[in-house]
Amino acid sequence: MKPQAAQVPATQTILMVDDTPANLGMLAQVLEAHGYGVVVAQDGTEAIERAGFVQPDLILLDVMMPGLDGFATCRRLKHLERTRDIPIIFMTALGDGGDKLTGFEAGGVDYVTKPFQVDELLARVNTHLTLRAAQQQLERQNAQMQQEIALRQQAETRLRHAHDELERHSHKLERSNTELEQLAYVASHDLQEPLRMISSYLQLLEKRYKDQLGADAREFIDFAVDGAHRMQDLINDLLSYSRIGTRSKPFQPVDCNRLAATVLATLRLSIEEARASLVVDPLPTVSGDPSQLAQLLQNLLANALKFRGEAPPSIRLYAETDGDAWRFTISDNGIGIESDYFVRIFAMFQRLHSRTAYPGTGVGLAICKKIVERHGGRIWVDSTPGAGSSFHFTLPSLQGVAA
Repeated sequence: MKPQAAQVPATQTILMVDDTPANLGMLAQVLEAHGYGVVVAQDGTEAIERAGFVQPDLILLDVMMPGLDGFATCRRLKHLERTRDIPIIFMTALGDGGDKLTGFEAGGVDYVTKPFQVDELLARVNTHLTLRAAQQQLERQNAQMQQEIALRQQAETRLRHAHDELERHSHKLERSNTELEQLAYVASHDLQEPLRMISSYLQLLEKRYKDQLGADAREFIDFAVDGAHRMQDLINDLLSYSRIGTRSKPFQPVDCNRLAATVLATLRLSIEEARASLVVDPLPTVSGDPSQLAQLLQNLLANALKFRGEAPPSIRLYAETDGDAWRFTISDNGIGIESDYFVRIFAMFQRLHSRTAYPGTGVGLAICKKIVERHGGRIWVDSTPGAGSSFHFTLPSLQGVAA
């Protein structure tokens, strides 16, 4: 029964080293008949040269040769980087166990004895070629794994550096924002007194010299006083905006029903003046800063009252669950907003109408946005011009993370 050498790929090459041409011819015939490529050498020096050039998958090496014997040849092959991993099977007529031990110490992996038993020879060749192929596969897999590990480590290093850089920029931006907020607060606070002085002296000037002033002069004084009042309103809004970050309070449970009742009481005169119908559905308790949430509701409800159409305002405040948060909505039947302005209106000093039509500083919705974002939520608007608007914002539930 012939051995199943076909399990080894036909492309595998065997270097045979023997100083007897007859042995080489017989071995070459057997091995080639079973699909192996064969390279021959007749001494140790020639074997070392051809092994380095051909890079065979296995070497069959005769022990007894003139010049470099098999043991010395094996040691040199194992010393060279290009050939050290090639398995070597010694061929010998020697039966001394000491010679076999010497061969294993030199780096050989097996022995076959002369005269050869073909089946035994092919079985040993097939076994060591299979082991060599498995070893090479493991080496390739290990190299690939090492490459993947190196790439992963490089990616992790880049990610860590990017994260550190992002943190540095974040801390820098946070410091800049804090400094800007403090600067805005100080500047706005310090502007209050000169504005009050300007307004007071203009009013005193008008009162004392009213009879001596012409109509144009009195009109000019009125313009100046109105400008001072508008500047005062703008400064107050800027102070409110800066205080969101500089004078914020820790989050706590906030009963939005009580909060809405307080805000409606504050807006009572505006509600009556507009003959508004205002419905407040049962509201949840959320986690937040009570004073800032009151300012948020007041700004949005005041806008719903201010930007009204010809019909009396009809306003509804309600809340619905939105994942781990609550989504609040304030809907109205007012003048509405064009879709092009849905994002723009939440920026600082953005006005869609003249001051004569709708007074204001253009800061109110920017304050709302900053309050909502400080609470970890978002704010947006849906609107149809002439039909009304719905302002939505999300707030954390009682399980929300404190700021």
